[in-house]
Amino acid sequence: MLAAAGYFLPKLEGCSPATYAVFKTDIVDKKITIPLAMFATSPIQFVRPKGWYYDIAVQKRDENNYTALLLQCTHQENQLIPAGNNGYSCSLHGSQFDVNGIVRKGPAEKRLEQYTTKIQDNNLVIEILKTP
Repeated sequence: MLAAAGYFLPKLEGCSPATYAVFKTDIVDKKITIPLAMFATSPIQFVRPKGWYYDIAVQKRDENNYTALLLQCTHQENQLIPAGNNGYSCSLHGSQFDVNGIVRKGPAEKRLEQYTTKIQDNNLVIEILKTP
């Protein structure tokens, strides 16, 4: 039994904690606010609203252009993990998405949920109209 646990435990990657830095914050009035200064060290940041299972990947495209993708597989709602600079992957059934949230490999057929972003003062505001 111990040998079986040793075999299957590493395969439960989708259930393990994130292996990347995640900024945890609140949703206030259906908005998440994060400081633009966070992007000084990396053009991509991961945000997790309190009480959520899924992260949001926020990527700086150019000076005033950001995207925010919900890292929830559109096949069976599993948490996605970053796949290097190539996008995001699902450990459950192998779906893969590019950095724009478009399906590269199924079984998922729909692109990732994308949230609207805007710059306000020295912050990036992500509008959350629909929660997972």
